[in-house]
Amino acid sequence: MVTSSMSWPMPDFTSLKLVDTHAHISFSQFDHDRGRIIGQIEEDTISLLIEVGTNVEDSRRASDTVCSLKNAFFSAGVHPHDSSELDEQGVLTLEKLLSHPKAIALGEMGLDYFRNLSPVDAQINAFEIQLELASKLGKPVIIHVRNAYNEAYEIIKSTGYFNGVIHAFSGDLEFARKFVDLGLFLGIGGPVTYKKNDELRRVAREIPLERLLCETDCPYLPPVPLRGKRNEPYYVGYVIEEIAAQKNIPAVDCSVKLFENALELFSLKS
Repeated sequence: MVTSSMSWPMPDFTSLKLVDTHAHISFSQFDHDRGRIIGQIEEDTISLLIEVGTNVEDSRRASDTVCSLKNAFFSAGVHPHDSSELDEQGVLTLEKLLSHPKAIALGEMGLDYFRNLSPVDAQINAFEIQLELASKLGKPVIIHVRNAYNEAYEIIKSTGYFNGVIHAFSGDLEFARKFVDLGLFLGIGGPVTYKKNDELRRVAREIPLERLLCETDCPYLPPVPLRGKRNEPYYVGYVIEEIAAQKNIPAVDCSVKLFENALELFSLKS
């Protein structure tokens, strides 16, 4: 059970550029204090937030939640868990949502063979459809992969469209290098702080900083020391500090570069 994190003393990340490239603040876990988090975005405590859609209806909520905020944008897409629900009308609705000036990516999409909440064939079909739509629209993609790294790699490679990020990367260094060699970014979140996750720390250490993004996937995957509590965008600071430690560079410098990476991928540079 994930509980509220509000009883935990807020760490001081005021010196960092806090960038959350994968958030779900429109989810019900934030119904009681979403206004506080929106205030952090509006006050520049959070320098950039991407609110990520997981199905057609959720993508609408993502748009409604952040479309008026100065430092926030949204993506629209269908998660592999919901792949069975993606039909022709759904694709048309996604395309309409993606015409909004605040819509900066397509996703999250991909493959999840750990839970298989949609059949494998439906996952592959929805993934390929969304990659094709992203290529048509020239939007970057946010890709979810779990227990299907080889399959996802082959599908992405076959499309020839390599503009995006492997969100919540949890593969090994070999796969990290393969995706980066295609031109993709890797999204690094709270698990990089987990005691037993030496391989992800190795990825953060060995992959060039220029190909990394920081994220929370809030309300999920809270970093140490918040395991078991609800995650939120501000806690991306823990992720930034850990990436900086693996790179042996100041956290402030690391946060600026991660911010610049996000601006580059999502075409937000002025």
